[in-house]
Amino acid sequence: MFNHFRRPVFAVLAAASILSFGSSIAYAQDKVVVPVDTTNLPAQKVGVDDLLMVRVYDSPDLTRTIRVSADGTIRLPMLKTTIPVVGMLPVEIEKTVADALRRDGLLVDPFVTVSVAEYHSRPISVNGAVKTPVIFQAVGRVRLLDALARANGLATDAGGELIVTRPNGDTGSQSVSRVPVKALYEGTDPQLNLVLVGGEEIRVPTIGSVVVSGNVREPGVYPVQDSGTTTVMTAIAQARGLADYQPKIVYILRPDDQGTRHEIPVDLESILKRKKDDVVLQAKDLLYVPLNNRAKVTQQAINALTGSAQSAGTALIYVKGR
Repeated sequence: MFNHFRRPVFAVLAAASILSFGSSIAYAQDKVVVPVDTTNLPAQKVGVDDLLMVRVYDSPDLTRTIRVSADGTIRLPMLKTTIPVVGMLPVEIEKTVADALRRDGLLVDPFVTVSVAEYHSRPISVNGAVKTPVIFQAVGRVRLLDALARANGLATDAGGELIVTRPNGDTGSQSVSRVPVKALYEGTDPQLNLVLVGGEEIRVPTIGSVVVSGNVREPGVYPVQDSGTTTVMTAIAQARGLADYQPKIVYILRPDDQGTRHEIPVDLESILKRKKDDVVLQAKDLLYVPLNNRAKVTQQAINALTGSAQSAGTALIYVKGR
């Protein structure tokens, strides 16, 4: 009798086991968390406003994307307190979250992974004389030339140096670096290609200009070349040289920080005879070459020249005769 019913009983038990196993599969499938499709960003220290993907396996209610709040913390449901995360690597946040879940009695042995879905705490700004001003996040290894490439390179009116402003840690102060464009692109000094970590502003000033007016063949607004290379003589040369008269003295009208213009006499005759050094010009200088030694630059003429130069975004130099 026992042998007679042994096979059916075994079959029933086997079927029950299969059904039970099937239910556990279905239950397990209900617990599977489909991961959010996030960009595989390199691990860097987390900052305010970054978007984190926190996965707690077998706990779909705790798995979510969380943005770091202004106070540098994140909050998971059912946890009693927020979790500070600013300045931590994702792997460090994993341990902190797991410890918090264990401490509050939510999970006995939580398995947590943390990745960065979006960085928003590492902005780099590139503006000024570039083709496409841009703000982007410093993700991975970013250098100064990379940032300029993001802005599609320099514009045609870019000056001879870059101004890079960067924060000094948590002190709230900033440091300013001036980087010569020519040396940067030529690669003569690799240290000029600064490493950027976020928070930097790269400003590309437009090239400075001077106005040359008066007794020259082509009066106009001319660019100031690399520092120290634009002089009274080169400015006159840009204006196609003197016209029909050569004055002995020229004067530079140069504004100070308060906008007051000061006269600087230049002995053009001695420069031409190589008895004196040429005089370097600066942006926002005005040059006026008089028609004769008795010619004077009137205040009305100065105002007119100054106004035309300012409308062109330049500085002026003027020359007057004796």
